[in-house]
Amino acid sequence: MSVSLKVSGAAKRKLQRPTYRLGQNTAYMISLAWRRRRSVILLGLTMTVAVILFSLTQLFIVPSILSAVEAKVSVAELTVIIFMFTAALMILGAAKAYLTSCSQFGRIEVRLMIGAMIQNKSLTMSYPDIEDQDVRKKMDKASMLVTSNTAATEAIWTTLTNLLKNVAEFIIYLSLLATLDPFMIIAVVVTTIVSFLVSNYLNGWGYRHRDEESEYSRRMNYLSEKSRDYTLAKDVRIFGMVDWIEEVYNSILRLYRSFIARGERVYIWGNIVDIVLTFMRNGIVYLFLIGAVLGGKMSAAQFVLYFNTVNVFTSGIGSIMSDFATLRKQSLDISAVREFLDYPESFKMEEGTPITPDLKIPYQIELRDVSFCYPKSEKNTLSHINLTIRPGEKLAIVGLNGAGKTTLIKLMCGFLDPTEGKVLLNNVDIRTYNRRDYYKLFSAVFQDFSVLDVTIAENIAQTDENIDTELMERCINQAGLTEKIAGLPNGVETHIGRVFTDGINLSGGELQRLMLARALYKNAPILILDEPTSALDPIAESDIYNKYNELIDGRMAVYISHRLASTRFCDRIILIAEGCIDEEGTHDELITRNGHYADLFEIQSRYYREGGVDDEKE
Repeated sequence: MSVSLKVSGAAKRKLQRPTYRLGQNTAYMISLAWRRRRSVILLGLTMTVAVILFSLTQLFIVPSILSAVEAKVSVAELTVIIFMFTAALMILGAAKAYLTSCSQFGRIEVRLMIGAMIQNKSLTMSYPDIEDQDVRKKMDKASMLVTSNTAATEAIWTTLTNLLKNVAEFIIYLSLLATLDPFMIIAVVVTTIVSFLVSNYLNGWGYRHRDEESEYSRRMNYLSEKSRDYTLAKDVRIFGMVDWIEEVYNSILRLYRSFIARGERVYIWGNIVDIVLTFMRNGIVYLFLIGAVLGGKMSAAQFVLYFNTVNVFTSGIGSIMSDFATLRKQSLDISAVREFLDYPESFKMEEGTPITPDLKIPYQIELRDVSFCYPKSEKNTLSHINLTIRPGEKLAIVGLNGAGKTTLIKLMCGFLDPTEGKVLLNNVDIRTYNRRDYYKLFSAVFQDFSVLDVTIAENIAQTDENIDTELMERCINQAGLTEKIAGLPNGVETHIGRVFTDGINLSGGELQRLMLARALYKNAPILILDEPTSALDPIAESDIYNKYNELIDGRMAVYISHRLASTRFCDRIILIAEGCIDEEGTHDELITRNGHYADLFEIQSRYYREGGVDDEKE
């Protein structure tokens, strides 16, 4: 098996054109830290001063001792000089280490705060954007950029501190070297800059090809994760997937090795250029300084001082340029984070009209000439739907897979806006409302529900504070979970899942009952049930729907099901076919009409009567 990976040129060009520039991203991070954690900035400045003083102390210690020896000072005076420098180094070194340790906490906090902002954006952004692959890529990339200490959202503080320190030292050392030959200074600066630019370009090969490398890593990590996924253990063994998975992994690994080899060949040339130019630079400095000493223009102490200063000055130039290069890369990452955080909402949120759920208000939902087409689709999923759901009505939506039932629910709930037409709540277009407020009107059990690794009580109440125990117990009883929970050691405080604790695993039917209890606990005016009993056997399902009126308690309810027998509990049934309302009426009316609904009902009834022998005919 062969695997090929390509990153388009357009994608690369797009990465090189960030929305926010380096200065804007630096100012953004400084502003964010100043508002939320000022110690990050204050400790950074203090640490910069300590590092500069430490470097200057190191620079002057040997020349000072040599100068004292040349001046033939007493042993006591020489001892005092050595002691003072040693004490200064110890104090400044300890201060530097202490400040570094203290600053780390604030930097981590800022990164985690940005991570919380990304998480909040992911949880609250407009639903269509969550389904947009381009937005999901932005979200995934932003999330990756807050996962470690080396992430740009934390590492930028080290870069800024180093840059500030190196610029300050550059100015100090340049003033020290001002008395030397300008030609030597120019030669040192030019060779340093050329060495940096060439080496940086060659050594930046990996960064320029980071998308290709990340694709290899992403695919290998995906396969590694799948190999550790216990939910696949049965499939892997039954279908003999081991060889196939290993073949795919090794194929990607071979391509990755080739990629690494290409990079190493480029890096070797970068090292060769750096060695040659460093040799030239040091040769120029040695010739000049040795000539000055031999000519009597410079003492041994001055020779050591200037030689060390030139070396530090040279490395400082490279460090400044390296810091700017690092800062630019980090700026690209921070820009990616900001592009996701600032992604515009498709729906009105805070600026929309506020709305508060009220069980005493009769709510009516109307779809007026509604059509919907998913992005990049050539055909409407729904076409010219006209439907009014009256206050307190129990409506069933039925149809074959792909007919558009779930899309219709998404439009009612405000997850999607129609391509054409309007969705109205009490004759008001829902697009005018604060969409987050609008969601509060609904309680739901969806096909793809979410269960967290927390207690049963927390999963039902969706909180760990101020849980209404009486309401929760009533909802558990209505959902048919009382006996199950009563048999657990810790009752509703039992943990579900085994990610964080040694909890329990519920069956599919039990999970659906749990989600039904959660939907009832929210006690919203409108209840949406999207295949709420698909994992239950017919007898258990019948038990749930015998209590249907009790569960709904006079609220509007919309119910999707593939089992048509359950729809008889509803006031009205609509059959969706090819994106349109094909039939409408009560269960008995539709059976009498002898149309598509009656045909589907007969097929399912025959399936249960004959043990499923005719299932394939469906």
